Amino acid sequence: MGTQTPHIAIIGGGYTGLTAAYELLKKGYRVTILERQASVGGLAADFTIEGTALEKAYHHLFRTDTDIISLVEELGISDKLEWHESSVAIYYDKQLYPFSGPIDLIKFSPLPLPDRIRTGLLYLFLTNYHNGESFGKTSALHWMKRWAGIAGTKVIWEPLLRGKFHNYAEDISMAWLWARIHTRGQSKAPGELKEKLGYFSGGFTVLTQALKEAVLSHNGEIRNSVNVSAIRKAGSRVAVVINDVSEIFDRVIVTAPSHVFVALTTEHEQMTDSYKEQLLSVPYLGAALHIFSTPQSLSEFYWHNINDLSAPFLVFIQHSNLVGKEKYNNQHVYYLGTYIPHDHKYFTMEDGEIKKLWYSYLKQMFPDFDETHIRESYFFKFKNAQHVVTKGYKERIPAMQTPLDNIYLSNFTQIYPEDRGTNFAVREGKKVAALVDQSFLPKDNPDTNTDQS
Repeated sequence: MGTQTPHIAIIGGGYTGLTAAYELLKKGYRVTILERQASVGGLAADFTIEGTALEKAYHHLFRTDTDIISLVEELGISDKLEWHESSVAIYYDKQLYPFSGPIDLIKFSPLPLPDRIRTGLLYLFLTNYHNGESFGKTSALHWMKRWAGIAGTKVIWEPLLRGKFHNYAEDISMAWLWARIHTRGQSKAPGELKEKLGYFSGGFTVLTQALKEAVLSHNGEIRNSVNVSAIRKAGSRVAVVINDVSEIFDRVIVTAPSHVFVALTTEHEQMTDSYKEQLLSVPYLGAALHIFSTPQSLSEFYWHNINDLSAPFLVFIQHSNLVGKEKYNNQHVYYLGTYIPHDHKYFTMEDGEIKKLWYSYLKQMFPDFDETHIRESYFFKFKNAQHVVTKGYKERIPAMQTPLDNIYLSNFTQIYPEDRGTNFAVREGKKVAALVDQSFLPKDNPDTNTDQS
């Protein structure tokens, strides 16, 4: 690396940024994380409810999440990762139906028996089919109508796609839906009859803090509550404007959403219109989440898909049914959540008005629900919670090594065909760290890997 240790800035302290920092620090680089929020963790950042840390956006792990599980082992916190039996229900036509396995599907009366069998066979096919990218240019909704049938699509798949992606639903790639089904179907460990989901004893803050401590113990720097306003070329290095002061780095990794990256680099002399177009071609959805605690137990299930296009939210989660209520003062903890376009009314409505709307629907689902029993109540909104994977998405994925010298991009939009999540955030963090490390190798080194995907 020469006599002076290269200094790398990482913009964003989510799991991608933290993982990239950790990997680079292990190789001897100087690393500074620049995070806009007061704490690190990104969408897994926590708050406190009933005296216990909990994520602002719901999280759990699958057995297939091997990158994050490997990191957990490396950080020495495997004993904190617990596996709990999951349970799923579908709310359809004002009724709740168990939907956790083949027997539940056979009993699922909203579909005629032939359609239930057809749905089960299709699920088995997609679970065991390993070339999901072959679906890349196919509409998920149209593919499901053809192979799952009109009834199966109307009851199961269309509410999921329209509820999550709104006006983009018709164009969502089947590769995205395949990845959701395939990951879930492959996540059982050998010998497990029912799906188990991973959750940390103490919440995901256990991993967040372990990563943070690993960064700091390797002499990394984390700056919270900072404003990064511009990234510019500075000769052979990069200038980052931090709280109105320009600082120079050898490399910069940006983990922010693509449109934020465009705003930061708009004055960079190598930023072109065509590259901007590519970055802005992938829209993002926001999310609105309401979390509350109450002594009331409303359901026997953990996860509830709301398959009703008139519903004001997409998912209802009784978190305490997965991990137990003991850590939450013996109270039940719930999430209500939905994905929303950037122009959705929820971004301008008062939280109290949204809660009234959501509670009214919750009472339809569970007539015994009594909001006066709620002990703690929180509301969170995220502007950029989900990238939209439409047909032909692969051709629009930006490379991690950008056309801007010594600047790298690693965010949701490069995760394909899988959906975004903590496991893939860790995977991408490792990948971009390796790419930055390779950039310091001599250009004529035959072992240099030029793959920028």
